[in-house]
Amino acid sequence: MLKDARAAAARNNAEWCDIVCGSHGLAGRTDDEAWSVPRRSPPWYPDAVTLRPGVDAEALLARIDAGPGASVKDSFADLDLSGHGFRVLFDAQWIHRPPSAPAAGTPLAPVSTPDELAAWAAAHGGGELFRPALLTDPRVRVLARHDDSGVITGGAVLSGGDGGYGVSNLFTRSDDPEAIWWAVCATLPTASLVGYEEAPDLPPARQAGFHPTGPLQIWLHPGRGGG
Repeated sequence: MLKDARAAAARNNAEWCDIVCGSHGLAGRTDDEAWSVPRRSPPWYPDAVTLRPGVDAEALLARIDAGPGASVKDSFADLDLSGHGFRVLFDAQWIHRPPSAPAAGTPLAPVSTPDELAAWAAAHGGGELFRPALLTDPRVRVLARHDDSGVITGGAVLSGGDGGYGVSNLFTRSDDPEAIWWAVCATLPTASLVGYEEAPDLPPARQAGFHPTGPLQIWLHPGRGGG
């Protein structure tokens, strides 16, 4: 079960990366080995995501612009790209929340217009990374939490379908990160949810019913951040 959840999380994340790159006019490629994009991806997004263990490093790097600034999401933490000029940027854990877990929280509100998306992106800190094309993609739900005056205080993106969704870009401007995780769960209480977090950010997700399913690593060819 954990192995299946980990593979599902990697595939979902690759799909989300493809959606973001597509919104920037970059066409990706997906096969049994990996998702990749031949030109440099937008900031904070990888140029490749592995989809199974044991992917050949040289073949993977041949699919991307592997020079300075390139980043690779090693979904099974089994690549060694150090001989190709890369270093590990950070380690993280894939996480999964089964649909049977209780979801205590107030659902998040959908973001549905370009102006709302701009306000959401400003609160998130991603700026122009998030393009209006995301709002018309049926696989994507951009979600926000507002205070009593209507100011955005948190949010997340859910991407996927058929009962399974990936959680990404979760943020909160309050001192209670666990609450935003519960709000995400309450938004789709009957869906299987996956995602990933670095170790310091795992506790709030675990309190909301997510379980670690396996490690991943982000490799970076020095020149910019990636994730």
